[in-house]
Amino acid sequence: MLIGIPKEIKNHEYRVGMTPESVAEAVHHGHQVLVEDCAGSGIGATNEHYRNAGASIIDSAEEIFSTADMIIKVKEPQASERACLKEDQLLFTYLHLAPDPEQTNDLLKSGATCIAYETITDVHGTLPLLKPMSQVAGRMSVQAGATALEKSHKGKGLLLGGVPGVTPAKVVILGGGVVGFNAAQMAIGLQADVTIIDKNPAVLESLSHYFGSKTKTLYSTRTTLEDTVLSADLVIGAVLIPGAAAPKLVTRKMIPQMEAGTVLVDVAIDQGGCFETSKPTTHESPTFLIEDIVHYCVANMPGGVARTSTYALNNATLPFILTLADKGWVEACRNNKHLLNGLNIWQGKVTNEPVANALGHTFTAPISALT
Repeated sequence: MLIGIPKEIKNHEYRVGMTPESVAEAVHHGHQVLVEDCAGSGIGATNEHYRNAGASIIDSAEEIFSTADMIIKVKEPQASERACLKEDQLLFTYLHLAPDPEQTNDLLKSGATCIAYETITDVHGTLPLLKPMSQVAGRMSVQAGATALEKSHKGKGLLLGGVPGVTPAKVVILGGGVVGFNAAQMAIGLQADVTIIDKNPAVLESLSHYFGSKTKTLYSTRTTLEDTVLSADLVIGAVLIPGAAAPKLVTRKMIPQMEAGTVLVDVAIDQGGCFETSKPTTHESPTFLIEDIVHYCVANMPGGVARTSTYALNNATLPFILTLADKGWVEACRNNKHLLNGLNIWQGKVTNEPVANALGHTFTAPISALT
């Protein structure tokens, strides 16, 4: 198979779809890999590294899109990239379609087959290709929140962990999944006062068992959530409904009731955000103020630590890339129902039910693509 790796063009996105080591594995399997010029510069991977791995260096993304059978990316294709996609081409990347009707419509028009990292499942019912970036984003959310709490960034002027004789900042984490767990690890490590809210008793029990007295766990009700959020210094939104738009847990009415300088970090922004006042931001301009409340809503947080993120992501994606290239996507999905769950767009149809429901499209069962 001819695999294409274009350079990422989203604002301050430094990750790349395949590392030189991953390219070498694909070449060993008998595939040809095209890499756009300087695509790996953000992770310190030069054109020479890719050539040594067996790739061909291509001058433009247009040439890659015009020739490759499978396009491997990190972030969702931008408008100029979507215009280059063609029928019978396979796109394998993060898509996050539920809050993005424009992207969805463009992909439907392209006729391309689109498999999304974030909806592929495993035997445990988890999301193995979303997990590594959720781990990164969860840990980064505390770093970002701690910085935003500084007075020079319009925060309250609090040190997350306090010092002897001064109380630490109150950190509230909404959601106890992968993002929430990793955020809690970092916040606890910095000696903050940490509370995790979730609606799954089993998750709360697991978190309580793991962290013990280092954190508080609360079952999520409207009253509990509101009372806890309004007393927080830093709120981290870490909720996820696979494939679907994130629920709006913090309402616009709650914002003016918070103390000025409170920080909201919305890790769920890729799925539309879990704060009603959220809107996507960039690494270049990561925050904005509403009612003196600092909002951090960077839509590609892991891109800020591109080397760590790319290698962590490739550890998860490479087996799927090789399977898709070796067998073709139809046979690969026929043999792996979890990979089939990643099929979001096929022949101008939406094949992911939460996406279809969120955007008002007719849902086509992904199994239809295999018959």
